[in-house]
Amino acid sequence: MTITITGASKSQKKHTETMVEFCIHKLMPRIKNLDITVKFSNLKGDAYGYCMAADEGSERLDRPRSFEIEVHKKMPLRKVLLTVAHEMVHVKQYARGELYQGVRVNKMRWQGKWVNDKNLEYWDHPWEIEAHGREIGLFIQWAECMGLGKKKWTKED
Repeated sequence: MTITITGASKSQKKHTETMVEFCIHKLMPRIKNLDITVKFSNLKGDAYGYCMAADEGSERLDRPRSFEIEVHKKMPLRKVLLTVAHEMVHVKQYARGELYQGVRVNKMRWQGKWVNDKNLEYWDHPWEIEAHGREIGLFIQWAECMGLGKKKWTKED
């Protein structure tokens, strides 16, 4: 397992690395050969982050093992870590073959069924429903595990 973090502050890097490790342990405990790069940058628009499979040329595009997560670096630390948790749910979805991005535009395979996501709102995509539903629980469990649960910055705004 390799975790690479670029463009982050010292605090962002330290906490992001432990969040990624926590999510791997919690969501994919049996998958050992993951390569995850988390890039901090100034994202355009209203996106907090993205997750992309980076296994180009691999024979296992249906269950990739290399991923690139991009996170907007100008957010409060709590929001950064919620975003990392959210994107790690997508890593789990791709790595376990639950989510697959087809070659055809606007086509995703979710739980073995093709979904034309062109006709769905962002909040109605089943993979986003799972990621949004799990991000806060992962964050809270991570904060408690790290002994940070009582810190002011880990509480809701």
